[in-house]
Amino acid sequence: MKSITIAKPFEEVLAALNGLDRLFVVGCGTCTTMTRTGGVDQVEEMRERLQEAGKRVTGARVIPTACDDLTGPFLKESGQAISAADAIVSLSCALGVHRLGLTGGRPVIPAVNTVFIGVEETPGVFKEVCAQCGQCLLGETAGICPITACHKGLVNGPCGGTNNGRCEVDKDKDCAWTLIYNRLKEQGRLDLMKAYKPPRNHHIVPRPRSMQFS
Repeated sequence: MKSITIAKPFEEVLAALNGLDRLFVVGCGTCTTMTRTGGVDQVEEMRERLQEAGKRVTGARVIPTACDDLTGPFLKESGQAISAADAIVSLSCALGVHRLGLTGGRPVIPAVNTVFIGVEETPGVFKEVCAQCGQCLLGETAGICPITACHKGLVNGPCGGTNNGRCEVDKDKDCAWTLIYNRLKEQGRLDLMKAYKPPRNHHIVPRPRSMQFS
């Protein structure tokens, strides 16, 4: 599973950096390197664009994994450059921004948007497969999540708009419930299509959530 990100408009990044002129740029060697939004090339490009915009870049580096315990030690190696900076510009996912904020000792300005959690289907092509909703139906839907695969998020499908296995909302995409039907048929479990699933609980969940595993 990877955090899938897209680059923020550079003008938006500059606006967030108003009053912050000395910057340290950080990328991530895992997710944003794979999506080409925060690898070595993108960090270098960001450094150059910031300098062209009149900012001073005190340093730049790509951390192997920006969202885990490696963040602190790698930042310490660049301690002098970070101390000289007003802020850290992060080309990592939101988890990396959070971790950098805990360990960097400086304001962290994200330069990318995290859009979903997904898997790589083919080289460079990522697909959202889980909404992390906490109400998993995969055992009843042959491993295909209707919350993410269906444009309408239907847990009892298909809707009346599906046509020849295509989605009513986006005719270039397969109907999620047709895919579920076909896979359940292959597994000899089509009876599950008749089982009614109660509406999802959309009540507001107190946040931030936490869990402890013993």
